[in-house]
Amino acid sequence: MSANYQTAAASCKRAESTTAFQKWKNRYGELAAALIGGGLTAMGWVLHHHHYFAAVCFFILSFVIGGYAKAKEGMKTLLYEKDLDVNLLMFVAAIGAASIGYWTDGAVLIFIFSLSGALETLTVERSSRDISALMGLNPETATRYINGVEESVLIQDLQVGDIIIIKNGERIPADGVITEGASSVNQASITGESIPVDKAVGDTVFAGTLNGEGALFVQVTVSSDSTLFAKIIRLVQEAQSEMPKSERFMQKFERYYARAVVAVTILLILLPPWLIGWSWSVTMYKAMVFLVVASPCALVASIMPVMLSAISNGARKGLLFKGGAHLENLSSVHAVAFDKTGTLTLGKPVVTNIVTFNRMDENELLAAAASIESISTHPIAGAIVEEAESRGIRLARCSDFQAMTGRGVQANLGGTLWKIGKPSLFEEDSKRQGLYDEIGKLEKRNTVILVEQDGIVAGAIALQDRIRPEAVPMVAKLKSMGITVAMLTGDQQLTAEAIAAEAGIDKVYAGLLPEEKLNIVKQLKEEHGSVVMIGDGVNDAPALATATVGIAMGGGGSDAAFETADLILMNDDLLKISFAVELGRRMKRVVKQNIAFAAFVIMGLIISNFISDFPLPLGVFFHEGSTILVILNGLRLLR
Repeated sequence: MSANYQTAAASCKRAESTTAFQKWKNRYGELAAALIGGGLTAMGWVLHHHHYFAAVCFFILSFVIGGYAKAKEGMKTLLYEKDLDVNLLMFVAAIGAASIGYWTDGAVLIFIFSLSGALETLTVERSSRDISALMGLNPETATRYINGVEESVLIQDLQVGDIIIIKNGERIPADGVITEGASSVNQASITGESIPVDKAVGDTVFAGTLNGEGALFVQVTVSSDSTLFAKIIRLVQEAQSEMPKSERFMQKFERYYARAVVAVTILLILLPPWLIGWSWSVTMYKAMVFLVVASPCALVASIMPVMLSAISNGARKGLLFKGGAHLENLSSVHAVAFDKTGTLTLGKPVVTNIVTFNRMDENELLAAAASIESISTHPIAGAIVEEAESRGIRLARCSDFQAMTGRGVQANLGGTLWKIGKPSLFEEDSKRQGLYDEIGKLEKRNTVILVEQDGIVAGAIALQDRIRPEAVPMVAKLKSMGITVAMLTGDQQLTAEAIAAEAGIDKVYAGLLPEEKLNIVKQLKEEHGSVVMIGDGVNDAPALATATVGIAMGGGGSDAAFETADLILMNDDLLKISFAVELGRRMKRVVKQNIAFAAFVIMGLIISNFISDFPLPLGVFFHEGSTILVILNGLRLLR
């Protein structure tokens, strides 16, 4: 082994050990300092009757080691934010107790406060661990396959169109489409599904998911920073930093409350000797006890651990919240509005009937419709193209293609102008040709698309979409929770009513353009106060943004819906919607429990301090104990 190699290896080992130590310090350093401070306090207590000077030295060391982290936080808040926080209040109380000779009490205060702070850090970290663990699931390298040669590359160096190999047991490094091979893929990191999904040629796979037994050749479809996994990580980071209204209120309240506690403490130090004849030491001691027991530690910890636990719980089940505010808003929802196609239904309609008029040949009609619709990405367009391909019909190239948003499309094909769209687009023409009743019969159970050639209705294509199997129990569950359920769709009225009746939905709004969906959501907000909108398409984005909480279908939803929504339903399981509402309500209940309990403890301790000789260590024990209990109560939402 060369000297250079030995030096490099030694450097790597030092770097690894430094990194490991840093991780240990970040996680357990605060707890270690608290325990050392506790040990020094115990030594001081043992010595204080026999060797007072030595005992004071131990107490001072316990103040410095055990209280350094919290005192530093308090001083930073004071110097940089010009504000007071509970950390500084506790340290001042400990110094105040020591200044009148109560070294043991002050040291015990520092020990219990620093210990509870360390335990609080560990429990809050536990609540966010399920989310933060997501960051480590994406591999750093991929095996690229070029001309029969395999090479290892960083995932950021992958280009759209590259072919990568994923061997059995490996994590998939990029979003793509399988070009060769078959395997089962565990998608729990993306969708929350516990059962692996079988994948074959033509199926889509996602970065961060785990390949099973088979080897897969995958063509990369998006860059590394645009994968679904990368989007999830960005959303997680946003969710961890965004606070609900209640937490923002609590932080504002804490600032004013801390100032009030300091002001009352000063009055307690100055007035009792003059008004009720207390001695200086008794007055100072009771003031320090008040400073401790009146501090809002438990109140401050009442909300954030609960929110992080709830977000973590949802993430494990395929619910990706973009922030705690949206979870809080779900607790007060009174109405839920669904898009139809791709949300309540599977979004994969199939052609059931083709009816022609004016001696038009059926295959000729289908060829024209499929040739034009092949340019569109709408699910109905895909169904028409699929039907034509299944019949072996060759598609032609059209020109002057134009989409009429929410209504249909038109294009020039072989020198003829063709229009394809909803019956409402051709209402006057179909009435004039005496086709209105015939089209109405088709519409009773089908989505009907009319095809017009040079101003003459040439035929109708009837399609049906299947309702999602979980839609019926989901609607029933929401109704049992006292929530109004509505459906908003651009489809025609008869088809919409048939799907709504099958799902058990009472309110139906059909034939809507995107801006009309938005207006219906506004109307529902006026009627019910808080509204959830669930959709998957680009046309749903305005309504998703307007709703109190917008929920996007993450499995097959559009990027516009994904970016606009406040909550992503990663596995498209509609039953998770009622779970999300229940989770929001549970979070609200636990927050209320925490605030009520914290306020009760603070009031009880303040009263006890003035009606009895209440010892400072006992006040610290109950005060900090209530803080830990509040955090542990919040962690229940991890279950």
